[in-house]
Amino acid sequence: MPREIALHGVYLPSLTLLFLLALLLAWALDRLFAWRGLYRHAWHPALLRVSLFTCLYSALALIIYR
Repeated sequence: MPREIALHGVYLPSLTLLFLLALLLAWALDRLFAWRGLYRHAWHPALLRVSLFTCLYSALALIIYR
């Protein structure tokens, strides 16, 4: 995957698209975790949500920039 993506003449880093993809994946997993009731086992659910997004975003970035 190229490191820059042209969108209507504007070059965006590919990390921008990865950010959106990680956001969608984190949202889907968040809904799944809430539906299954897994957040009642978490000490701080908001912190778990942020760390989930961070792990997804980092994993996607490592796949591309390796």
